Amino acid sequence: MELCQWSLHVVFFLLNSWIQSCFAQTPPPVRSSPTPTPQTAEGPETLKFRLSGFPRKHNEGRIEVFYKDEWGTICDDDFSLANAHVLCRQLGFVSATGWAHSAKYGKGTGKIWLDNVQCSGSERSVSVCKSRGWGNSDCTHDEDAGVICKDERLPGYMDSNVIEVQVDENKVEEVRLRPVFTMATKRMPVTEGVVEVKNKDGWAQICDNGWTPKNSRVVCGMMGFPHEKKVNKNFYKLYAERQKNHFLVHSVACMGTEVHLAACPLEFNYGNATESCPGGMPAVVSCVPGPLYTQSTAMRKKPKMPSSIRLKGGAKHGEGRVEVLKGSEWGTVCDDRWNLLSASVVCRELGFGSAKEALTGARMGQGLGPIHMNEVQCTGHERSLLNCRYKNITAEDCKHTEDASVRCNVPYMGYEKTVRILGGRTRYEGRVEVLYTEANGTLRWGLICGEGWGTEEAMVVCRQLGLGYANHGLQETWYWDSSNVTEMVMSGVKCTGDEMSLSQCQHHRTVNCQKVTARFSAGVICSETASDLVLNAPLVQQTTYIEDRPLHMLYCAAEEDCLSKSAAKANWPYGHRRLLRFSSQIHNIGRADFRPKAGRHSWVWHACHGHYHSMDIFTHYDLMSANGTKVAEGHKASFCLEDTDCEEGVSKRYECANFGEQGITVGCWDLYRHDIDCQWIDISDVKPGNYILQVVINPNYEVAESDFTNNAMKCNCKYDGHRIWLHNCHIGDAFSEEAEKKFEKYPGQLNNQIV
Repeated sequence: MELCQWSLHVVFFLLNSWIQSCFAQTPPPVRSSPTPTPQTAEGPETLKFRLSGFPRKHNEGRIEVFYKDEWGTICDDDFSLANAHVLCRQLGFVSATGWAHSAKYGKGTGKIWLDNVQCSGSERSVSVCKSRGWGNSDCTHDEDAGVICKDERLPGYMDSNVIEVQVDENKVEEVRLRPVFTMATKRMPVTEGVVEVKNKDGWAQICDNGWTPKNSRVVCGMMGFPHEKKVNKNFYKLYAERQKNHFLVHSVACMGTEVHLAACPLEFNYGNATESCPGGMPAVVSCVPGPLYTQSTAMRKKPKMPSSIRLKGGAKHGEGRVEVLKGSEWGTVCDDRWNLLSASVVCRELGFGSAKEALTGARMGQGLGPIHMNEVQCTGHERSLLNCRYKNITAEDCKHTEDASVRCNVPYMGYEKTVRILGGRTRYEGRVEVLYTEANGTLRWGLICGEGWGTEEAMVVCRQLGLGYANHGLQETWYWDSSNVTEMVMSGVKCTGDEMSLSQCQHHRTVNCQKVTARFSAGVICSETASDLVLNAPLVQQTTYIEDRPLHMLYCAAEEDCLSKSAAKANWPYGHRRLLRFSSQIHNIGRADFRPKAGRHSWVWHACHGHYHSMDIFTHYDLMSANGTKVAEGHKASFCLEDTDCEEGVSKRYECANFGEQGITVGCWDLYRHDIDCQWIDISDVKPGNYILQVVINPNYEVAESDFTNNAMKCNCKYDGHRIWLHNCHIGDAFSEEAEKKFEKYPGQLNNQIV
């Protein structure tokens, strides 16, 4: 038996060797088997990827590859989930959840770069997977492959800059303004200096012969500034004569609309670079900063911004969903034909530089209300997006899943050098330390007192460090490593959440902290994504009515503190309370699930209603008089946060039954019907008159969101003592300032602010 088995092994070995030798001598067929693609200069560091096509969400689409200065597609032959995993990671997502064949997202154009791709799933780039080789395909665009990525970013992933260029000896990798004045070297931002470009040999200058304001405009845009201005060259001539210059570029011819100097026609020096600028000098540029970065007024008073355009939902200044004001109402822009030229017009209009990215597919969250513009086509010279060509929207054209967004070039301020977080498990969390200057000028790191520290302060730290949104602001950090802690140097920190640096927030002049040990220092947990809750304003208007409810049916409500104070003096159980009832439908239109801050172990059981409270206060309901005074109020604890229903294609995750997890999934909503306890305002003591109904979600900022300005909803309210009418219900930041003033009819009331 053993001899027989040994003989079989020999036969199989010889047969296998013969087959391999035959195939080695046989010419490959037209549709050859995939072979490993060799790692060349076109490796993962020089390839770029994007998702395209329609209809789609931001984390799915036709996969396109930028190779040899041309975008192309990938054929679906032999495509697999393992291929999708590799591609999704290169797009910055953690993994893939699926893939699509037969041009599900529409047919691409141009090259089909890859065919018969076969990855194991662990490769760091699709370029090292087996394939037929670059540009070798027998497919048509009817076979373009698509991927569906999990909507979760890789930690620390930064979206690729679509204007970056492959570096070689005749390309510029980086551009900077080098200040030469002694005082200018210490100021931020740097607005004027010698233009220098970086190539493989280091930094070099550009000859200013033929230099134009259009060239300066492009450089200023890259540096984060909206405009250029004329520079006084006299000083720089004297300076240049005393310097040894190395001129890499001797001619630049920009149109003024480019987003990167590398996109302009450039002529490089090939001879003696130190003597290749006859009669000229190094190019010098002076830029005009936008309102947020004007040194004399930075953050001392609110800068004046354009009144017809804004960015919403971004983690930091200079990024967000584009919204425009038309007819006194804010609306979004559809991403059809959205590109860098149009995005740059938006960025410059807002006081930033040119655009780094023109984002599609509601990458900064979905907007509300109307979609004002579609197929925007700018030349790049317009002063306002509304001056560009565009089409008006019809109901069939666009949805909010196609809202356009931008990321703008912003001036470098060096804020990240003055704060750090240490002791956490990842770079996204830790104990906050600030760089402190002692009386003798010595710099050292100190801790921040955790007393009063909250979400708004954490938002500033996360933004300052470029770590996205604040997930939590922590007042105790005893559970993190404290082996290298320093002493407390700051206390009483109070931010609005809009500041660019902690130094711009209020704080005590001298440290005043009751708990000065490291375990009670301030901490943060940051996140690349955040939730965004909004109330369905029309539903409130449609479902409002008055009910006179007997007191004997309100014992539980009284226990939950859902009645006005005068109810305690009522003759229980006789009589009734007059209740203003309405339904609340709360949508999560952000990019992360909304979860209660407290874990389930700390939820409070309320036996009267038979449910757990996961947040102390989830919403405020207020009825206010014309002068802004509250005449009736109520609060609603989130006794059950769950997914009542979801958009098509989105699955429910949260359900309160059986002590389940609470929250609201992205693309889902939680409905509080008008007929459940505490879904009201007790107006028993309110006299007939005209009022304003205000509802604010997450009023205490207990849970971080990408946008708090849309958490309030307001309605005009008329009460005649028997009936009530609501009209003009809208989200707090949906109208222009002028329209809002007319609505409120009194001064002092701000959007999303409880009086």
